[in-house]
Amino acid sequence: MNNFIYENRTKVYFGPGCVKEFLVSLIKDYDTVMLAYGMGSVKKNGIYDEILGILIKSGKNVVEFSGIMPNPTYRKVMEGARLARSSGAQIILGIGGGSVMDCCKAVALVAYCKGDPWENYWERKGVIHFEPIPVGVVVTAAGTGSECNGAAIITNEEKRRKTGYDYPACNPRFALMDPTYTFTVPKEQMISGAFDSLSHVMETYFSAPDERNVSDEISETLMQSIIRNIRMILKDPQDYGARSNLLWESSLSENRLIKLGKQCDFACHLMAHQIGAYTDCSHGQAMAVLHPVYYRHIYKSGVEKFSRFARNVWKIREQGKTDAELAKDGIDALESFIKVTGLPTTLRELGIEDQKELKEIADSCHYSPGSYRRIMPDEILKIFLECF
Repeated sequence: MNNFIYENRTKVYFGPGCVKEFLVSLIKDYDTVMLAYGMGSVKKNGIYDEILGILIKSGKNVVEFSGIMPNPTYRKVMEGARLARSSGAQIILGIGGGSVMDCCKAVALVAYCKGDPWENYWERKGVIHFEPIPVGVVVTAAGTGSECNGAAIITNEEKRRKTGYDYPACNPRFALMDPTYTFTVPKEQMISGAFDSLSHVMETYFSAPDERNVSDEISETLMQSIIRNIRMILKDPQDYGARSNLLWESSLSENRLIKLGKQCDFACHLMAHQIGAYTDCSHGQAMAVLHPVYYRHIYKSGVEKFSRFARNVWKIREQGKTDAELAKDGIDALESFIKVTGLPTTLRELGIEDQKELKEIADSCHYSPGSYRRIMPDEILKIFLECF
C-alpha cells in the first residue's frame, strides 16, 4: 500500500424513513435553508412536498433554487451563489442525484470565495482558506457517489470544459439516503448511474500499485456486486434489495475509501467529461461507450491486472491461456455486459453525428497521471473514431 491520509466528514443516514426521522434534528441550527433541486421530477413524485413540509413545520425560512440541469453549468452555479448571498442562506439542502449535489457543493464554494472561482478551483486544484456554506443532501438517484465527497463536476459552456476536483471542505455535512426514493428513477437512468459507479471502481482498480493490496480486493468484490445488482434491476426494476445495494455501492465507489494508496486512472472520465461538455450527453452512457475501447488500447501496459480482472471479477477460467489472452477475454466480457444492459455502445447514440467534431474534443482532453500508459490527443482521437 502507498501512503495516504483519509478524511470523510459526511455523516450518512441510510434506510427507508430516514428523512422523516433525522432531517429536523440535522437542520435545527439553521434558520434560512436554500432548497435546491433539478428540473421538477421531485415535485411530481412527492419528495419535494414531503421535505418542504418538514422545513415549514420546523419554522425555516426556505429559499428555493430550482432548475439544476443534468451536467450543471458554471452559469447556473453563479446564479445559485448570488441567491445564496442575497438570501443569507445558512445551509444548502439539495434534493436529487449527482448533478444537483455537485451544483450545491459548487455554490457553497463559490458564494463567498474571493477572486475568479473558475480559475482558482476548477481550472486547477486550489486551496480553500475559508469555510464553504454547509451542504446537506437528500439522495434520490444512485451513481455518482457525490453525496460522500467534495467533488463538484461543472461544465463551463464558454470554455467548453467540464471538470472538477475533490475538496474535502465541500463534503456534505450529511447525506440522507432512502432507497425507496430511487423507485421513481426510470430503469434506464438507474442502469446508467450504476455503470458510472462501476466505472469509478474500475478506474481506481486499473492503476498502480498492482501488488496485493486491500483497495484492489475491496474493488473486486464491489465490481462483482454492482454487476450482479445491475442484472437484478434488469429483471425487476422494483427490486428493493438491488436498488438499496446500488445506492450504497455508489457511495462506496466515491467516498475515497478504495482510492487510498492508489494512483487512479481517470482518463476515461476525462474523455467522457469533454464529450459531455460538447454534447451534454449522459455521463454514465459515455463511460459505457468508451471503456472497452480505451482498455483495449492500454491493457498491454497492465496485462497482469487485466488478466486478474478477468479471473476474479468475470470468473473466466484460465484453461492454458496467457495473461494477454485472459486480459482480452475480460474486456470482451465487460463489452458483452454493456450490451446486455442496453447502454449505448457508439458515440453516434450519444448524439455525435459529425466525426469532424471529434478532433476538437480529443484535443481538449486533459492527461490523467495515474494511467498505466499516457495517451496523447492523437490516440484519444483514434479511440473516439473506434467508438463512433
